[in-house]
Amino acid sequence: MYKLALFSLLSGASAFTAPSTGRTATSLNSLNGWQPDESAFAWGLPGTPAPFADGFDPLGFAANTDLATMKKWREAEAQHGRVAMLAAVGMLVTEEPIEYHPLFEAYNKDIGPAIRHLDEVRAVSPFFFEVLAIVIGTLELNRAVKGFKSPEGEFGFQDLNDEYYPGDVGFDPLGLKPKDADEFATMATKELQNGRLAMLGAAGMIAQELTNGEEIFVNLGLATDRFDPSTLPVQF
Repeated sequence: MYKLALFSLLSGASAFTAPSTGRTATSLNSLNGWQPDESAFAWGLPGTPAPFADGFDPLGFAANTDLATMKKWREAEAQHGRVAMLAAVGMLVTEEPIEYHPLFEAYNKDIGPAIRHLDEVRAVSPFFFEVLAIVIGTLELNRAVKGFKSPEGEFGFQDLNDEYYPGDVGFDPLGLKPKDADEFATMATKELQNGRLAMLGAAGMIAQELTNGEEIFVNLGLATDRFDPSTLPVQF
């Protein structure tokens, strides 16, 4: 999951787009209150942070970007941002001093920085990764069936259905999705902003642990270092 979080930093950057000209709009019904606007930043999709009302795109990723590509980029940013948020929280709560880990008895043994936890998982439960692959594959298949066009006729790789709103996979067990268009846009912007922060944060934490091998709070001097690398099943 942490590798996906790091990769998300690259994918998510594409959604910080700027207004462009020379694009051809396609007919699309309003989705969650959104109506594509060729003259607006990112075709009017929620997620434009203040004070960049006219867009933040210093590298020009969105120059002459069509609607289909813009939706594809926003889908990537939303999904990778969600993975990064889970990764960032997961790294913090499974390390010193909290050390809440559903798979291990952490009070008996400090298993070290989060980047090494999968080594322990493989040693304790060899079939974990196979099960994880099935779970992830099932979730991705559901997303593909709901949001992506069938590979037939005029088909482009990862093209989204016209009636699909980027990131809205229909998973809302707590019923938090607003019914009002303005409220939905506000919530979508908050999710994107937190996802962007999480992508940067997760990447930074991973880089720090790869550099010195210390847990986050230990590196900050806020927790005791109980980790013994010699106890790990995989040695580097």
